[in-house]
Amino acid sequence: MTQPTPTPAPILLAPMEGLLDFLLRDMLTRVGGIDRCVSEFIRVSDTVLPDRVFHRYVPELRNGSRTPAGVPVRPQLLGSDPACMAANAAALARLAPAGIDLNFGCPAAIVNRHGGGAALLDTPELLHAIVAAVRMAVPAHIPVSAKMRLGVRDGNGAVECAVALAEAGACELVVHARTKTDGYRPPAYWERIPAIRAAVAIPVVANGEIWTVEDALRCRERSGGTALMLGRGIVADPGLAWAIRAADGEPGTPPPVGWPRVRLQVAAFWIRISTCFPGRQRVGRLKQWLNLLRRRFPEAETAFQTVRTMTEPEQVDAWMAGLQAGDAVAAPAPVPVPVPVRDTSTWSIR
Repeated sequence: MTQPTPTPAPILLAPMEGLLDFLLRDMLTRVGGIDRCVSEFIRVSDTVLPDRVFHRYVPELRNGSRTPAGVPVRPQLLGSDPACMAANAAALARLAPAGIDLNFGCPAAIVNRHGGGAALLDTPELLHAIVAAVRMAVPAHIPVSAKMRLGVRDGNGAVECAVALAEAGACELVVHARTKTDGYRPPAYWERIPAIRAAVAIPVVANGEIWTVEDALRCRERSGGTALMLGRGIVADPGLAWAIRAADGEPGTPPPVGWPRVRLQVAAFWIRISTCFPGRQRVGRLKQWLNLLRRRFPEAETAFQTVRTMTEPEQVDAWMAGLQAGDAVAAPAPVPVPVPVRDTSTWSIR
């Protein structure tokens, strides 16, 4: 009797304020291996945001809530008032998103001072109220998920917070395995995730400090699950998702993604940001990506050191022309995904 093909482990692209916007989502999903993206947070205060704000953060909403490569994007909302979060979720739902994610993990002081992000982890009852209000305001066919950290100062309340989110109606939970106080300092405490997984009946995704295939395998071992969310690690190594899939023995994975492929994506990224950002701002965005890429690619270190003193787009244009000499680099166009994009809206894996 033929055995069924096992379902590949889901790999998600993390939301990262100021870094992983729609432009970089486009580049990384073109490389492939990613099942779904979550947008950077859309801040909710005391008004219902107009459609143009949702479209500014998630222009993929005009493309069926998918990147040009066909990968679903779930917009993320951040706020602390249940009624206002619900009203904005309802407005967003009319734009047919691939789901709505709620941010309970941002450690930024400017966000936490206003009671948003990870600061809410001190009040599980408010977490429950926000998710319940959003779930009630959104049509049943639209998934509502949540992203949390282990807590504010320690992880003692992590299970209580996770239970509050799940019982309120969240269909999936991403756990960034650090506290607000930890920020982004290593290590990530993946070993705290199994207790959360045991306490809730929804899929739990591990996140935090996954830079390499070896990190991914250790994270899975310590967290007790296979689903991962990648952030800075995949920005530094755009082929990381494929490398993890290759290590899993997943059929159809392409050859390792080396610098020649990444270099073309960097050139395409420059073309894209040149149409979306003013002068020096787009130079800064290029430096930001190269700065992370140099963790993985010696060639990116050379490129970063060359570009780091540049301030004008014309300087970068001249350098980019030399870098890409002999390569055909055009403005990116929609491309097929190397493997079919899986529907991960209703995972059964735990």
